[in-house]
Amino acid sequence: MRFGIFYEHQYPKPWTEGGELQLFQDALDQVELADNLGIDHAWEVEHHFLEEYSHSSAPEVFLAAASQRTKNIRLGHGIVLMPPGYNQPARIAERIATLDLVSNGRVEFGTGESASRAELEGYGVTPDDRREMWREVTEQVANMLAMDPYPGYEGKFFSMPTRNVVPKPVQKPHPPIWVACSNRETIHLAAQLGIGALTFAFVDPEEAKKWVDDYYTTFKAECVPIGHAVNPNVAMVTSFSLHHDHDEAVRRGRDGFRFFQFALGHHYAFGKHKPGRTDVWKAFQMVKDHLPEEGGEGGIGTPDEQREHLRKFQAAGVDQTVFIQQAGNNQHEHIMEALNLFASDVMPEFKENEAERIAAKEEELAPYVEEAFKRKEVVAEMADEDIPVYESYGMTVAESELEKMSDDQRARREAMLRIAEIAVAQGADTGGRT
Repeated sequence: MRFGIFYEHQYPKPWTEGGELQLFQDALDQVELADNLGIDHAWEVEHHFLEEYSHSSAPEVFLAAASQRTKNIRLGHGIVLMPPGYNQPARIAERIATLDLVSNGRVEFGTGESASRAELEGYGVTPDDRREMWREVTEQVANMLAMDPYPGYEGKFFSMPTRNVVPKPVQKPHPPIWVACSNRETIHLAAQLGIGALTFAFVDPEEAKKWVDDYYTTFKAECVPIGHAVNPNVAMVTSFSLHHDHDEAVRRGRDGFRFFQFALGHHYAFGKHKPGRTDVWKAFQMVKDHLPEEGGEGGIGTPDEQREHLRKFQAAGVDQTVFIQQAGNNQHEHIMEALNLFASDVMPEFKENEAERIAAKEEELAPYVEEAFKRKEVVAEMADEDIPVYESYGMTVAESELEKMSDDQRARREAMLRIAEIAVAQGADTGGRT
């Protein structure tokens, strides 16, 4: 099994001068340590306006910074908000490819649709359309990353003319694609589309097995890839706090994880929020002793307890366990200690046969992947003669504008136009292939 760490950049009140600065610098230190310890993935969310719960509104910036302090750890968008109101599709492709270049090919491209009122209404995204937007844009961004040129698209929520979207990513045809999942319906959809399932439901190992079995059964029978490559993987998010003393692990991590769940519920389910004024941490402190158990705390405990918890996920077929270690007011020093303890006392057992597991899985799935691509309706690459030519604005200067030019300006323009005509005649418009 593989392992990841997960960041919302939670920042409970009261806020202090320099607090956000320290939060981000600590997170970068943690990712650097995780890389040195051999942890496989670092995941970063995209959220907007969700005060205290998530101050991660520009994950591409954080992940780019992390890329320069690490060498091996995979850098995951967990996730990019795909509706065009949040991110114009070509800009998503450009950012993903650029991050893949500066990280030397370490990007995981997580996608999602969002669900909070603060975000949807803040960006003018219609809630009822968000799933359809996600599907349309995810497919088109995959095409932009893989195709030269991108042939353009006329859709319901997004349209764009033929353009070659550059740069192109290191990973060909594009980085692995994932989708955020909070229920088995989305697990089923991820498998149908051949993308990874990044799950946030905090299910127990018994339920996790049902999700994993559902994913791979569906993948084998129904997959029609949305991208140009498949990514058949299931990742489960869980809590994380590790210490040789069980009670100390609970003291260090339980409140943070429970705040994570409470703040999530506040912004998505039951909260009333006054921007800039509501104190979510204060509300949590008032009710935390009366909150119902929601599960997901199996990652809090001693190394032996953690090992047993992970063995159950491993037996369920989970490909990656992702730890929420930065939550609530969890302390940076405790997080660093727990990561070191995990790497020394827990992780080696699960790394021992990982390469063999992956190779056997790829061999098992290979015929199903082949069949999946036979079912896909592939967008054809454009023939050179079919690629439309667009003229620069300077080619169509109005007569009134020409009259304003000096004799020298008009002469230079005519000379450049003649040079362009010669270049076209010699094949420059087709890359010199005539």
